Amino acid sequence: GTGNMKFMLNGALTLGTSDGANVEIHELVGDDNIYIFGEDSETVIDLYAKEAYKSSEFYARKAIKPLVDFIVSDAILAVGKKERLERLYNELINKDWFMTLLDLEDYIETKERMFADYEDRDVWLEKVLVNIAKAGFFSADRTIAQYNDEIWHLN
Repeated sequence: GTGNMKFMLNGALTLGTSDGANVEIHELVGDDNIYIFGEDSETVIDLYAKEAYKSSEFYARKAIKPLVDFIVSDAILAVGKKERLERLYNELINKDWFMTLLDLEDYIETKERMFADYEDRDVWLEKVLVNIAKAGFFSADRTIAQYNDEIWHLN
């Protein structure tokens, strides 16, 4: 959807993967005004097709293992539903259908870059203004006119 476009209109910067509306936003605002992480859709589709993604290999990484293990730590189990947390933990390690671990390290790096940018008020506000200014592209008037030109051909 359009949720991230509404956020954009209000000055929020996108932190997300390169899919859906994020692709359009990225094209409009450029690399410096959006925070994209993770593999592209072609890579993910290829990994699925070849059954080449092994979440256990990503789980074993130094940066990922402690994060995933935290899900079943005493601290979290004490306040959560044990069965659900253990199921989530096992799904991530053994299946990870959504390839969460594939993108996790890149997400962490991108988030840290975003936090650093946020600390520089001028840099951050410039990015905010670019996003607000470019959000006009998603107006209903422009979209309807484009649909009419390309699809409906009404007079």
